Amino acid sequence: MKFIKRHTSSHALLANLIEYGVDRVFLVPGESYLGVLDALNDFPLLDVVTCRHEAGAGFMAVADGRLARRAGVVMVSRGPGATNASIAVHTAQQDAVPLILIIGQVPVGSLGREAFQEIDYQKMFGGIAKWVAEPTSPEQLAGVAAKAMQLAVSGTPGPVVIVLPEDIQQQEVPVALYTQPSTIIGAPTVEAVAQLKAMLIQAKRPLIVAGGSFDVQGGREALRAFAESWDVPVAVSFRRHDLFPNDHPLYAGDLGLSNPAPQMQAFHDCDLLMALGTRFGDITSQGYNFPLMPRPTQTVVHCFQEYSAIGRQFVVDLGIVCNPVLLVRQALPGSATPATRHAGWTRRLRSIYEEIARWPVPGKGNADGITVTEMAQVLADKAPSGTLVCLDAGTFGAPFYRHFPFGRSHRLLAPISGAMGYGVPAAVAAQLREPDTRVVCVVGDGGFMMTGNEMIAAVSRRLPILFLLSNNDQYGSIRLHQDNQYPGRHAGTSLFNPDFLELARAFGVASERVTTFDQLAPAFARGLAVKDGPYFLEVRTKLPVVAAAHVAALEVCTDSEQVTRYEAND
Repeated sequence: MKFIKRHTSSHALLANLIEYGVDRVFLVPGESYLGVLDALNDFPLLDVVTCRHEAGAGFMAVADGRLARRAGVVMVSRGPGATNASIAVHTAQQDAVPLILIIGQVPVGSLGREAFQEIDYQKMFGGIAKWVAEPTSPEQLAGVAAKAMQLAVSGTPGPVVIVLPEDIQQQEVPVALYTQPSTIIGAPTVEAVAQLKAMLIQAKRPLIVAGGSFDVQGGREALRAFAESWDVPVAVSFRRHDLFPNDHPLYAGDLGLSNPAPQMQAFHDCDLLMALGTRFGDITSQGYNFPLMPRPTQTVVHCFQEYSAIGRQFVVDLGIVCNPVLLVRQALPGSATPATRHAGWTRRLRSIYEEIARWPVPGKGNADGITVTEMAQVLADKAPSGTLVCLDAGTFGAPFYRHFPFGRSHRLLAPISGAMGYGVPAAVAAQLREPDTRVVCVVGDGGFMMTGNEMIAAVSRRLPILFLLSNNDQYGSIRLHQDNQYPGRHAGTSLFNPDFLELARAFGVASERVTTFDQLAPAFARGLAVKDGPYFLEVRTKLPVVAAAHVAALEVCTDSEQVTRYEAND
């Protein structure tokens, strides 16, 4: 620890956030943290992104934390501001993303007295945040900031909440600067590596299920090298499609919503299941049905960086608490342990995936609108290599998860929590974090109206984001559920929408409407060609017709599209 010049406790807070790598904060201002707002003026290199709603600000911070691989920071006022921002805390917890939520609070003397807009944030966030800190003296702010940044990225990354009473933000204090520690992330033991190698040598039908822990620098490369050296197929956990090149012969698909029965039967036939870097929660485990629980029929290895995740759902034969990236790097076969080849097994899984992922023959559109599958297919053809696709939640996302070529060609940024309203803020944060990357936001008419106002940040910052709005005048996912369970009864899912083109133009965004199939490719080309600001395309889409034979519980597959369950898993 070292000291900088004396200044206020808010300066101490901000200085320590910067010490841990924070270079941008997202906020909606409030009178309960005026001291921090004032101190921001003295940190000109800290980019302040002023937002229009706390949910949008929070989603931006979640996306920023995921891309920057250190905690995203969002600041809001107490009471209404904190409740609006709570969706970001939930998303960060479900998505395993480091996040710091800073909330103004009533004065120390009013704590616990039901003061104006007071909330007990320990009770409110205690079940989903890794830590809720409420310092009561100015001297504590520096240490709280440093500890929060450490906790947010340790073990399973997640959200930390800092609550700042309004009367401890302005006092002069010695600004202690906590230097970021040099942390050695847990490595596997020699015995664990040897045991894993022995299992791989014996296995005839091994399978890797890879999770979000590989979404780090060098993680994807390490996973690919491990899979190739042992000739092991790779499936990815829920909405982690870009962890492994989808066009690679060893890519076996994702464990998500509505996996077809032949694919799941093939996965069940593996004799060695390696769950690496995933918590293996409810969707990845197919509703706790893969593998069979509590005692799987195959040998199971589960590696995760936090002990609590291992063995939570099923009995494991080898549990390894360490960094999964280090494990796969150290478990390469080497010359002493030649890899067993599994050509027939890998071809079986790959052929099943290719059949699932094959694009349907494009239609030509009709009076009811364009299908979202057609929209996704044309975008896949037009988007330049390396495009980052930010998906909101909704039925329009299904063809992207099923068909879109992620991994080598394109990247995915989507809420594991299934939170609507994520898409537009995430796209803004992504373009700010990666200015040289082509960012495309795909959002439905329902999700856009939740946080679409944050598009104004793309205008003010001249961010070249292509916004694609799928408009079907309804909450399409819930409508499909209604037609499945209560046919023809649609209370609550019809939407009366504004003129989206006029709305976008009022924001200062060039825009156009696409209503026929032949308009898609030229419109996408025009939007992707814009370099000095956002471009907005409204695409009139239609829902698939639900056939009873395609209905399975809450999951519907028809015309290559799925009903989305809004549950989460890593």
